[in-house]
Amino acid sequence: MQNDDINKQDQEILELLKDYPMPAAAAGFYEQALVRATHEGSRRQRNRWLLTGFGAAVAATIAVWMVGGMLLTSPQPPDAGAAIPGVTIALAEPQTVNLVFASATALDSAILTVSLPDGIELNGFPGQREITWETSLNEGRNLLPLTLVAVKPTGGELLAHLEHDDRDRTFRLRVDVI
Repeated sequence: MQNDDINKQDQEILELLKDYPMPAAAAGFYEQALVRATHEGSRRQRNRWLLTGFGAAVAATIAVWMVGGMLLTSPQPPDAGAAIPGVTIALAEPQTVNLVFASATALDSAILTVSLPDGIELNGFPGQREITWETSLNEGRNLLPLTLVAVKPTGGELLAHLEHDDRDRTFRLRVDVI
């Protein structure tokens, strides 16, 4: 019985639509529709890869965030048995890695030195393996975005060394290249 009701509704709609003339499709309309549908599929595929890359960047940010955990709260020697967090970047494609430094108090005139492994450059500093600058940190979390570029298919260990008065801390990050 339900199918009969649906068929009657379909017939009524078709009868109503007969009163509204529909122009014939232009030449090439169906080919254009197929091209658009195909293009839309490739755009969805590209967007899926972009989301995958974004997810990898978020994972890298979280990994680096954990590196910055307890900055300058008390001097501590590095734990030789601790695992080094890492990120993976693509050869010749700039990728921003966010280092997060947590500080118990505001720090003026801190010295930050970033040492890069062979084959990794900081965007805007071609050929430089070590970059040093003076900065201030706020109490709490401080974000340092570094845009890394792999110029060789080798990776290595990035070191971020922070000094303030008589305290210092070095953070290590493994950078792999694909």
